[in-house]
Amino acid sequence: MNTELLEALKSRIVQELPEAIELRHKLHSEPNLSGSEGPTLELVLKSMPGLEHVRRVAETGAVLRIGGSGRAIAIRAELDALPALEDSGLSWASRRPGVMHACGHDVHLAAAVALAKAVHATPGAVPLVLVLQPREETYPSGAKDICQSGILADEEVLATVAAHVQPQLPGGTVACTPGPVNASSDEFTINIRGRGGHAAYPHITADPVVALAHVVIALQNIVSRNVDPMDSAVVTIATLQAGTAANVIPGTAAARGTVRAMATPVREEVLRRLAETVRLVAAAHGCAGEVSITEGEPVLENDPEIVKATVPVLRFLELEVDGNLRSAGSDDFSYFSEVMPSLMMFVGTNGVGERLHATTFVPGDDHVQDVAFALLAGYLGASLALLSTSGPGHRSRVS
Repeated sequence: MNTELLEALKSRIVQELPEAIELRHKLHSEPNLSGSEGPTLELVLKSMPGLEHVRRVAETGAVLRIGGSGRAIAIRAELDALPALEDSGLSWASRRPGVMHACGHDVHLAAAVALAKAVHATPGAVPLVLVLQPREETYPSGAKDICQSGILADEEVLATVAAHVQPQLPGGTVACTPGPVNASSDEFTINIRGRGGHAAYPHITADPVVALAHVVIALQNIVSRNVDPMDSAVVTIATLQAGTAANVIPGTAAARGTVRAMATPVREEVLRRLAETVRLVAAAHGCAGEVSITEGEPVLENDPEIVKATVPVLRFLELEVDGNLRSAGSDDFSYFSEVMPSLMMFVGTNGVGERLHATTFVPGDDHVQDVAFALLAGYLGASLALLSTSGPGHRSRVS
């Protein structure tokens, strides 16, 4: 570990914090939804004068190279907000009714800018590529578009690092866990076709409501009887829809839900069994059942070598380290981890009762420094793990 460089970057981040916090307030008060992040992007770019090497990507996103040419480490920060009506009471609360940074993306952006400006001002720093990503909260994924664009290969990116605020952890704690840390996420729609009729004569109908009820119960056995107890998966039915009147058996019934898994083979098996269960249970009730899948994010896996190199840097920066946090939540940062060594960290916000996506979730300004330090640690950890021994493209799968 180059402690002299680390101290220089740390000191510079601290100098940048007042402007970063001011930027955070502006971003928070002027949020933009997924796909409409252009004004957010411009606000971030205006806060970084002198950094002219900007390439637009994924419609409303951008990539900035900082610190010269050659192999680089990328930092991802998300631009989009959520469709939520803020209820924080802050003087710098969202001025756009129904739009809010309820997932901490304003904190991530401010922290990433502080780190980027610190790298720009510090001689000897490894080149950094700042990825300002749109559409993290919706499909189609901005991360997927960036990974498929070829821009990361053009910029000689060897690894990508991100950090996300997490109210499940106390303030000053950073989860830095090797292996899978976020689940894959797929959505599904179930359609059951039966034969409708009068509710008084069920014997001459094929009731899709009863069939769907049995499907819902049967799906709860997929994980318990098809997935190794040492693995993790979730099948959740979130919506049910059928019928229009109390005395009419409808001809169709539908349900929607999500599948989460912490390993790709488990994901594939659960989706296969989902389709099979719907088809067979519906048939047993005289109905036809089918499933349509909306493929979402893959499993997010942290590179063990980057984790190993990052943990000592986090501790040097006086942050507590949690090496065990994993979540069935998902993040499209997983598309980066599919194509190159990557690291996603979770930064505690210490709020009792805080919940991501809640209309009251606004982490304190002090967490801008925590996230910036976590990103600094990941950036240096990835540099230590990859740049000292790699040739061009070493371990990277990006194309």
